[in-house]
Amino acid sequence: PQDTVLFNNSIYFNIAYGRPDASRAEIIEAARAAHILHFIESLPNGWDTAVGERGLKLSGGEKQRVAIARTILKNPRILILDEATSALDTQTEKIIQAELKEIAKNRTTLTIAHRLSTIVDADQILVMEQGRIVERGHHRQLLAANGVYAKLWALQQEEAKQL
Repeated sequence: PQDTVLFNNSIYFNIAYGRPDASRAEIIEAARAAHILHFIESLPNGWDTAVGERGLKLSGGEKQRVAIARTILKNPRILILDEATSALDTQTEKIIQAELKEIAKNRTTLTIAHRLSTIVDADQILVMEQGRIVERGHHRQLLAANGVYAKLWALQQEEAKQL
């Protein structure tokens, strides 16, 4: 998974960093949308819990959800998601992907992913191999082309069945 940048400060600070002038209610809503609110509220120090240097006190999935909450709060015009849900379990990933899909509406969104299930609804998918774009299209087009994307899709679907 990509390294999530977190500061050696509270969970509240790490989410609020996305938009320092945000209200507490907006920060709580961002945490809810990133499905980390229940986790935060279950901690002994709640929102004041220190995450440690680079988030060492959190799991990979928890770090990603804090970073997603920060991004949701920031509400950028251009959204870049680089393996944003790679450390999440499949069920949590689906829930957060649905939330990110809503957030991506009416803005330019670039999603970088190895897990193809995260990009099936993209307007355009660029398939790279050895640093070069080898295919371009939407999900159905790329499956019909029976190229690199279709082979990767079939492989990932087979792996998912074995879990």
